[in-house]
Amino acid sequence: MKVLVACEVSGTVRDAFAKRGHDAWSCDIQPRFTDIDKPDKRHLCLDVSHILGENWDLVIAHPPCTYLCVTGNRWFKPEYATRFPDRPKQRERAINFFSEFTKLDWVEKVCIENPVGIMSRLYRKPDQIIQPFQFGHKEAKKTCLWLKNLPPLKPTKIVEPEYTTYKSGKRMATWYADAIKLPKEERENLRSKTFQGIADAMAEQWG
Repeated sequence: MKVLVACEVSGTVRDAFAKRGHDAWSCDIQPRFTDIDKPDKRHLCLDVSHILGENWDLVIAHPPCTYLCVTGNRWFKPEYATRFPDRPKQRERAINFFSEFTKLDWVEKVCIENPVGIMSRLYRKPDQIIQPFQFGHKEAKKTCLWLKNLPPLKPTKIVEPEYTTYKSGKRMATWYADAIKLPKEERENLRSKTFQGIADAMAEQWG
């Protein structure tokens, strides 16, 4: 298959499909390098909207979730309007970009991935919600999948997830809590990266 993994910098999902013989490409506005000075030849550094019309057999999309996920809803409260005046417009752009992947009528198979957020209400409920700990990782991260002509992913290895509990009683996935200590860009890239076990399951079960 000719596979496009949209909004992916890590190349994790792309490489999982490539290892199984597919013509797989990743695309993002951020560049990707195989080492310090060599661009990744299988990574397209551009706005993915420009290539969605090509003859793809499968598109797996990871549209940015910053303005869509429920964890960011608090910043839309009236008391933050002065601090974040552009937030509504940013959310509107994020919704429109997500929606581009729901209209790929010419693509036989499509998967849109995002955390739990407002698209479950504005678009439709996801076909499946998965967790990394269903695919061999100790991390917890609810991930919604909207699927077109693809079966729900079957768990490959269920393990016990790790959580950190604070004095307040609040509980958070340990990996997510640890990421708070990282610089902003590094933290965002880490949190958005697809876990290897999930990428392998996608390639094996959908490839």
